[in-house]
Amino acid sequence: METAHYYEVNVDWMNTRMGNLTSPVLNTNIEVATPPEFNGGIAGIWSPEHLLVAAVNSCLMTTFLAVAENFKLGYEKFSSKAIGKLEKVDGKFLISEIELVPQLIILSEDDKEKAEKVLHKSEAACLISNSIKATIIFKPLVIVTTNQVNVVL
Repeated sequence: METAHYYEVNVDWMNTRMGNLTSPVLNTNIEVATPPEFNGGIAGIWSPEHLLVAAVNSCLMTTFLAVAENFKLGYEKFSSKAIGKLEKVDGKFLISEIELVPQLIILSEDDKEKAEKVLHKSEAACLISNSIKATIIFKPLVIVTTNQVNVVL
């Protein structure tokens, strides 16, 4: 594997406080705008703040999927909620912390310790979390269920 990878993203201003994100290697575009908390912001459209929090949360998921596969961890469901805190620090706005609350449903109490280990390894290895200066608050939840539907191995 190469040591450097590049991800091109382009933004074009559309009107008011809105733009359009594109990438030459992706099929979908994303409308972005200033969030409504700021002057001229627009509600209901992805903001850079949402995208930063989404990048951390989706990186946790993709890292978890790889780590769980390596550990041969069976699970029923993975989902995660992320909440970013925007505040003014030393006169500058920044996302100061991101709370990650992943929820993992497993089928056996015997796998609970392993599942917790996989979640913590996933958080520690997440390259997006490791690339930002916001504090990551990690609150994983592992639930054991006996309702077997689709087990991922």
